[in-house]
Amino acid sequence: MIIVSTDGSCLRNPGGAIGWAWVNHQGASGSGGAAAGTNQVAELRAVLEAVVAHPGSEPLFIESDSLYAIKCASEWVSGWRGNGWRTSTGGAVKNVELVRHIDRAICTRPGPVRFRWVRGHVGNYFNEQADQLAGAAAREAAAASDAMATGICDLPSLSASAPARPIDPAPPTDPIPVIEPTTEPIPVVRPVDPGPAASVPPVQAGPAMAVPASGMKKVALQPQSSRPRHEPADAMTLF
Repeated sequence: MIIVSTDGSCLRNPGGAIGWAWVNHQGASGSGGAAAGTNQVAELRAVLEAVVAHPGSEPLFIESDSLYAIKCASEWVSGWRGNGWRTSTGGAVKNVELVRHIDRAICTRPGPVRFRWVRGHVGNYFNEQADQLAGAAAREAAAASDAMATGICDLPSLSASAPARPIDPAPPTDPIPVIEPTTEPIPVVRPVDPGPAASVPPVQAGPAMAVPASGMKKVALQPQSSRPRHEPADAMTLF
């Protein structure tokens, strides 16, 4: 996944010089500026440049401190597109040129693009890097006599009916046949009749052996000593 932070800057909003920048979390970055614009134009242009600079099928994750730019690129754009680039009340979409270019860049990119809002100016390293680059680009544009006039004057025109990325239909597939397993019937084995039980003759005990009284010996019991056979150890050392 590619993670990029974007930011825009306007020295005097509205009408002052603007700058935009993106910073790839792996180290690459890009920035630009124009002589006049608004903070919203700068934020949208930063998102557009980030998407264009990272083509390919790898997922792109954009962090921005502008909720306006994020909602334009991911939430409101589908309704505006379906309504002929008009708002729900029929009004004109603000900054529609940039919004349409962002929409085209995302729709024609093979890999998905996702967004996350981050709070600005709170020490987020990559957001701070993008902020510094955008501010430097705005100051450079303000000082240059040949700076680009606005943040949209260099964008190519888009036809009103420019199609978005077509969705490839899924190839037809044959249904997987369901094969019922076949099993052989389990044979029934009947128990074998053992016949009449054989009679076992009882065992007869022999005559008891008599022990004569004269054969018995008397054994005198010796008193046991109260002292144990082994004295216990006072301590035990284990190695």
